[in-house]
Amino acid sequence: MRALPLIAPAAALFVTLLSGCATGPSPTQIRLDNLDTRVSKIERVVSSGGLVQLAQEQASLQAQVRSLRGRLDNLEQSNQRISRQQRALYADLNKRVSAIERASAAQEAAIQAASAAQAGSAGSGGAGDLSGAAGAGSSGSSGASASGSLAAMMPGVSPTQQSVYEQAFGALKAGSYSVAIRGFQGFLKTYPASPLAPNAEYWLGEAHYVNQNFNAAEKCFRAVLKKWPDSGKAAAALFDLGNTLIAQGKVREGRAMLKKVTQRYPGTDLALRAATTLGQAGQ
Repeated sequence: MRALPLIAPAAALFVTLLSGCATGPSPTQIRLDNLDTRVSKIERVVSSGGLVQLAQEQASLQAQVRSLRGRLDNLEQSNQRISRQQRALYADLNKRVSAIERASAAQEAAIQAASAAQAGSAGSGGAGDLSGAAGAGSSGSSGASASGSLAAMMPGVSPTQQSVYEQAFGALKAGSYSVAIRGFQGFLKTYPASPLAPNAEYWLGEAHYVNQNFNAAEKCFRAVLKKWPDSGKAAAALFDLGNTLIAQGKVREGRAMLKKVTQRYPGTDLALRAATTLGQAGQ
């Protein structure tokens, strides 16, 4: 009978604990609720199209990267092609100037003989013939008509014109292309009607080309062909115009100019070089 009072409180405590467990959420239920919340958030993101948009943006970025890589490859190839053309131009220009320097002594002797003949009875006709010979030489690869010595032989060239021209041409031979450009520009501005104007315009274009200012070089070569189509520099200007257009990426137009060289000046050194360039450009 005495045990009943002790059992009663214990039973009451046990019932209380059970009732508390029954009313509070279990840890498992809490985790399930959290998981259900996270799943609901994911479903909302997917249903809103966020992941699809991200995937589309990623694909777009990848396409842009591929395009930029392709453009970079093209630029590298173009740079290599321009470098090869510039080296070829340097070699060609050096060849021309070297030919001028090697021929200077013979030209001086010819000038002295021509001056003596003119002082006797040749008159201006002999000077005109020598000027024509100078122009014919410049249409090849030597460029001898641009020398200061032959400039003195051309009728209508004053000592002042000769001096200004020789300074610009001397800078060109020395490799001071910026100085040569300013000199030839000044000459053309001051003496636009000089017999040396075609030569000055042509060598101005050469100096621009070496500096890779292809737009300016193109204008100079076109000016020679437009203003002085029958000058001794017309053939060389046409040839260099073709190379300049190719260097600018205008390959079809450039090839057309080189083809004109082979048609108008068959059998010349320029025609042979134009044919060689056409073969290389077609590869």
